[in-house]
Amino acid sequence: MIELTHVKKPNIEENIYPVFLSDETMKERKDAILNRMKENDLDSIVVWADLEHGNNFEYLVGFLPRFEEALLVLHKDGIAEIVLGNENLNKASKSRIPVTPVHMPHFSLPNQPMKTDESVSEILEQCNLSQDKKVGLVGWKNFTSKYDENSELFDLPAFIVEALKKNLPDTQFVNATFIFIGENGARCTNNANEFAHYEFGAALAGNCMLKAIDKLDVDVSEMEVADELDVGGQTHSVVTIMAVGARFEKANMYPTNKKIKLADPLSITTGFKGGLQSRGGYAVHDESELPENLKGYLDAVAKPYFNAVVHWLENIHIGMKGSELYDSIENVLPKEKYGWTLNPGHLCADEE
Repeated sequence: MIELTHVKKPNIEENIYPVFLSDETMKERKDAILNRMKENDLDSIVVWADLEHGNNFEYLVGFLPRFEEALLVLHKDGIAEIVLGNENLNKASKSRIPVTPVHMPHFSLPNQPMKTDESVSEILEQCNLSQDKKVGLVGWKNFTSKYDENSELFDLPAFIVEALKKNLPDTQFVNATFIFIGENGARCTNNANEFAHYEFGAALAGNCMLKAIDKLDVDVSEMEVADELDVGGQTHSVVTIMAVGARFEKANMYPTNKKIKLADPLSITTGFKGGLQSRGGYAVHDESELPENLKGYLDAVAKPYFNAVVHWLENIHIGMKGSELYDSIENVLPKEKYGWTLNPGHLCADEE
């Protein structure tokens, strides 16, 4: 039986520091991609990136192109070119795998000078694709539509796809994002070094959530609580949410100076590379302060959900199939009654 009671406050994790990915890990990653390219008869892959959609690119080179766009061209022999704009060109030397830099001013910020005597297709000719028969285009989305030919859907900018097809009229182009994030995608498996690397962000998010919850009180503003959701200058992997009362007023998604009122609905979210924490509920001291129409909230929502989380943690184990875990949760929290849906789109490593 689940009871609401006081429990010992979890400890804040101390002395948390980044764990860098080793050279061995980066080699494993590159080898994993090359092996999948071979399995799918790909002569090369062209991996597109911008700041919000660059995690397949980052998986191999180790960094995101910040405020510009970028391409990584990886050939089946392991040789690679990296195509960068004005302000990221100096990052080629920082890549975790060896790359040859190619300058494409078109990837630079709006209104920056595009000083070049070459067209997009001419610049891409420097990427040594002319002899390739089959090239995989990698954006950030693994399309799974039942009504389209998913291998022919590309989420790279049109001017890149058109230039590649112009240069290579006899080459077959396929969406190859699945070799990164598909059912057998390279990124679906992590080694111990990667787990430690991602745990840094997960631990930060947990600490931030504990501190934010401690700061909740009537007449405290959203922004005051949200101060606890940042730490150490680390970049967020998700929009920071600290919201009470009505959401998205005037289309705003960020914390404001709105003060917490008793019985307000409340949402808190923070995330860093490696993990995300999110909490939702009501700003009350106990069940008696809930609005009249929510008096049964604990028994109808909170306790069943808590029970499902406990069941998850007690039953998940190495070697367990996702379908088995899914069915197990369905047994204790039937989706027909509680209205939940499975959302595997929120990845907790490099993406949100």
